Amino acid sequence: MKKLSQFFYDELAIQFYQNDNDAGEDRFLLLGQSATHKVLMICHCERDTGNIVRIISARKATKNERKFYEGDNK
Repeated sequence: MKKLSQFFYDELAIQFYQNDNDAGEDRFLLLGQSATHKVLMICHCERDTGNIVRIISARKATKNERKFYEGDNK
């Protein structure tokens, strides 16, 4: 899990608020790149007023998500 923390330091990462969840907590999606140049989509929430980040899920970004991250909006 420690390797996923590097995505939170990606200066080019894109974060979205996930407003369609039923969990009763604020969830965020983070589209970021690892040190090995893998683009992932990470769903997470913040606890303890932002001092703790709980990762809910992480997956490889889709082709369209990678294009969005790379700035190709065609």
